[in-house]
Amino acid sequence: MHLVFVNTLEKRTDEGRVAAAQVSIGETQGHWTVFWTEPGGGGQTRSVWFEGTSWEEMIAAFRHGIAVAMGEGYEPVLDGMLEEKRIAGGGTVSMLQCYGELHAREELFEALREWRRSKAVAEKKAAYLVSTNRLLWMISAFVPHTEEELKQIPGWGSNKSAAYAAEIIAVTTQFERLTTFPLTWVPEALGTETHMKWLFKQKENKYRAELERYRAKRDILNGVREGRGLDELVSTLGIERRDLIERIELLDQEGYDMTPLLNRELERLPEEERQKIGRALQEVGDRYLKPVLMQVYSESELKGKPLDSFYERLRLMRLRQKRVAQLAAM
Repeated sequence: MHLVFVNTLEKRTDEGRVAAAQVSIGETQGHWTVFWTEPGGGGQTRSVWFEGTSWEEMIAAFRHGIAVAMGEGYEPVLDGMLEEKRIAGGGTVSMLQCYGELHAREELFEALREWRRSKAVAEKKAAYLVSTNRLLWMISAFVPHTEEELKQIPGWGSNKSAAYAAEIIAVTTQFERLTTFPLTWVPEALGTETHMKWLFKQKENKYRAELERYRAKRDILNGVREGRGLDELVSTLGIERRDLIERIELLDQEGYDMTPLLNRELERLPEEERQKIGRALQEVGDRYLKPVLMQVYSESELKGKPLDSFYERLRLMRLRQKRVAQLAAM
């Protein structure tokens, strides 16, 4: 194995000693290995963070492992392994977000989530566009009782105030507030150590999500090569069908050939339906699928049925037609 990277990380133990560990990256004919070595059991213990041929997946596994280690108190001798400089303590906004997440009041948070759900349905938009979970956590932790107090919470701007302030205050005033405004007391109450652990947990979650995306990408590509269909991929990967379609669209944009999967899935549709979808995509355009849906299917065909299945057919046909057009242009 050719060792291409080594770094030492150190942390101070409860006894005041300094414990040292190493992270290493090795390569053998395009096969990457990331391993972590630390003292343990009177000697050294080694754990493997990654083994495989994907460079991007290897890097994601490396960064995730480093974020976990730094969250446990290890500090690298050579910094810069997480693409950013070492965390210096974050700012006021970060501290408010941290406090909100750690001290969210469950009953109020659930009431705010129910408000968000109803508002999203009424406005026909995704719930996160009304408000993120992070914002609701902070509101539930700080319990603003006036619009001016609400505006002190990061992420609550003038547009949200104009649209939702009165409704939010109607919810929060039903709950007793245990803290005060302004929120200048938060940094001291939170404490540097707690905040730093939270910051590293955010990094850990970020790189875990990145690693999971790369693993899902690998599994989807392997599944397509092995002739698996959407149903089997959904079952194997444990993800929502809609999420799987979105990932397939992204892989197609990256240049991966999804034609075998598209052909297998679309063969299940009657030829007449495929032709109608193809014509509608050409006539209406493929940027927005609702006009295509309305042209292909009648109200009686759609009534009482989940629209996701119809949109799935349109999205798969759109992908195949784009691929056919690309091949014709070559």
